[in-house]
Amino acid sequence: MGKHLSTRREFMKQAAVFAAATAALSACVAPTTGGAPGAAPGAAPADAGKEIQPGVLRSETLILENPTGRVTPADDFNRWRPGSMTASTGLQQIGLDALWYIDPDAGIDGVWDNALAAEKPIYNDDFTQMTVKLREGLYWSDGVEFTADDLYYTVDTQMKIPGFNSSGTFNGNIESMEMPDKYTVVFTLKEPNSRFHAFFTVRWGAVFMMPKHIFEKEADPLAFKFNPPVSLSAYTLKDFDPNGSWYLWQRREDWQRTSLGRFGEPGPKYAMYIDPGPSDKRVIAQMAHELDVIHDITPEGRITLAKNSPTSVGWFESFPWAHPDPTLPAVIYNNEKPGLDKKEVRWALTLAIDIVRVAMASYRGAATISAIHVPPTGMYPQYYFEPLEGWLNEFTIDVGGTPYKAFDPESGNRIAEEARKTLGDLVPTDPAEIKKSIGAGWWKYDLAAAEQLMLDAGMTRDGSGKWLLPDGTLFKVPLMSMNESNPTMNRCASMVVECWKEFGIDTLLDSQAAPWQIMQMGNYSANLAWTIETWGGHPDLSFFLSSWHSKFYRPSGEQSAGSNNMRWKNPELDAIIESIQKVSFDDPKGIEFGQEFIKLAAAEMPITPLMAYNVFTVCDTTYWQGFPTSKDPYTDPVPNWANTKYMYVKVKPQGA
Repeated sequence: MGKHLSTRREFMKQAAVFAAATAALSACVAPTTGGAPGAAPGAAPADAGKEIQPGVLRSETLILENPTGRVTPADDFNRWRPGSMTASTGLQQIGLDALWYIDPDAGIDGVWDNALAAEKPIYNDDFTQMTVKLREGLYWSDGVEFTADDLYYTVDTQMKIPGFNSSGTFNGNIESMEMPDKYTVVFTLKEPNSRFHAFFTVRWGAVFMMPKHIFEKEADPLAFKFNPPVSLSAYTLKDFDPNGSWYLWQRREDWQRTSLGRFGEPGPKYAMYIDPGPSDKRVIAQMAHELDVIHDITPEGRITLAKNSPTSVGWFESFPWAHPDPTLPAVIYNNEKPGLDKKEVRWALTLAIDIVRVAMASYRGAATISAIHVPPTGMYPQYYFEPLEGWLNEFTIDVGGTPYKAFDPESGNRIAEEARKTLGDLVPTDPAEIKKSIGAGWWKYDLAAAEQLMLDAGMTRDGSGKWLLPDGTLFKVPLMSMNESNPTMNRCASMVVECWKEFGIDTLLDSQAAPWQIMQMGNYSANLAWTIETWGGHPDLSFFLSSWHSKFYRPSGEQSAGSNNMRWKNPELDAIIESIQKVSFDDPKGIEFGQEFIKLAAAEMPITPLMAYNVFTVCDTTYWQGFPTSKDPYTDPVPNWANTKYMYVKVKPQGA
């Protein structure tokens, strides 16, 4: 897909989201009642008159973590080109707006929302033309009406000027555009593309609309910093720190003239996105009621809040607490490397992983595991996990000429049992809750079966027990991972390495500051990262799967196209992708084709899926109520997602 669809991945490469693990945090942080003394549950805080800036009441301000940290440069709001780091300052969440949104969870009024668009994209019969009908009566914060002029300008400018995020995407897809009236734009495409609308549809980010009346005055729109930004959503930028530590937004007086206004008045009058520092400082800030929404913290930090902060709530009411993002951390194999080019070897490495130890090492057990090649998040249990549960239990691979049932439905229960040894009653005991929050099972940890698979592939052991390739050379599989800037993934990779060493694999942990670029060039054997990201709320898999078609294949040594970093080529996969692209976005056949992909991926195991990317987003209910949770999953609470704009109309002051 296009450049903008990997924006969150690019963000994750650049920003150090996590601080180093703080294993002793529970012991060194005491319970606190600071910040909002005397606030009873459901009541307004006693210090409701406290100001965080002159005239800005704390009780009217939602304070959220900006995971980018300190933003440099602080004054560059040009969201449409690389280099701007202000996306998560509130800009894409409550300042800008897009045609459509797909919620990673259930959605505020269903998964799909026609935001700036009046209806869903309209395609002709062969998907060579897409028509966009816009809502009427929407206005920029400076009083100028949003019209087709803005949509046309957003696309046309990026096509004419190289260097914008979507310049290549638009030039590669669009033959021509026309604007038959003030609220309609028609795109004629170079070839059939039933998923062209995805470029304009938010999943974390998307192509947001540019204000034509602002940018057209600039001699160089690419260099323009768009400061101050004119907003199209319900908030406008009031002030920001020139050093990039905080950004303060104020609810527009004319919020009704925005697409969000359809759902009612946003609760917070103000929103402040801040850099609260590393994980331990985020915990302290929330316990002092100075940080309403934590983006992410270490598992140890979340355990501290669970034990000491009764006003802190997570996605799940109890363990594992975290919101499972629609992203799938996995062991990604370079399918072109000797040994790793055989599915038997990839399966052997999978069966040599003890998922219980991996879950405990990475998330202290608070993981949501996935045996199949989609994340266990959003609506995907309904679309994929539950329908395929019977198939998984009967699924076999060939081990030594004998069918072998590889799935272990008890993995989630075993993780819960292990976690309960240290966390006690914080860990659920209800099997249904464990299945929902920790996972519905994983692959067996079976070194005997793994051994036979290696032998089936022509591998042998040397005198010390190390595995050799069929030509007698040592089989080396160093496992690359993110470094301690992401301790959860680093610890996850470390435990996989430990498991493989016990099995006789010559391996080591290769921690890198920038593993993504290395993986994309194919200069690796295995990497613990992610190459599968989905819509979450919508079953269509083309978000990541389109670029896995063999026509986009690039060999190791060349930059991969899209997310096929494992260099997997398969004619059956091509046929599935082509089938998906021939049906409309909402066609139920898409789910059937998605299930076919999952079955093929399980048989071939091009990567080993591990778990959802669980984010320990924590919301403090001292000042605000109505945050999204697994019991009320109206949107994703992770505060740098653009979809969190919907949270603002549901979150209300305590005591209201």
